[in-house]
Amino acid sequence: MRKVDPVKHEQKRGEILGAAIRCFIRDGFRGASTTDICTEAGISPGHLYHYFPSKVAIIEAMIDLGLARSAEKFEKILAAPDVIEALLVDIEETSLRFRPAQILNLDGLAEAARNPEFAEIIERHTSAVRRMWSDFLRQAQDRGRVDPGLDPDATANILIALVDGSRAMPIRNPKLDIKQSVEHLRTMLVRFLNPPDAQSAAIKPRIQKTGRPLKLVRKR
Repeated sequence: MRKVDPVKHEQKRGEILGAAIRCFIRDGFRGASTTDICTEAGISPGHLYHYFPSKVAIIEAMIDLGLARSAEKFEKILAAPDVIEALLVDIEETSLRFRPAQILNLDGLAEAARNPEFAEIIERHTSAVRRMWSDFLRQAQDRGRVDPGLDPDATANILIALVDGSRAMPIRNPKLDIKQSVEHLRTMLVRFLNPPDAQSAAIKPRIQKTGRPLKLVRKR
């Protein structure tokens, strides 16, 4: 029996995942078949099953890859000098400006609404993402960088919805002013997440820098 080279095996799995993601972006989770994925990857169906037993397994591997990248992202954001600014930059880059994430996110939710098996996958993925958000928020609270009065689990749900909404915005409005949207998101996140005594100090420099009216910094 031929010995499998683990490095080459993982490399090939990565190539197949890349091909699958391109197919899912182009044709949707429902529309892309394993035959399409094989054609995109330049392999035979029989060859595919050495790496993934089914399309569902490909989707689960794709999600696992995304979760691993999310874990790295949260570590970088937490280590940044300004947590909220780093979070905002990530939302802009991976949601407002990243078309593949917009397509996959919305198509995944749509498929979950009509496919119970896919819904279970999305639920497991969302649970894992929610735990990451909650852990991130707790650590940021412990370091005095997020309002300690916020419930981390409830806040995680709100922020996941905000990310989903950010990915929908450019699809709903192709002429969306992303720069303006980022400024409004900044104000929203600062007011929502910053410890109360840090909110005015965080908002005021941004308003002065962008020329926004200073009346926006008044406390309610």
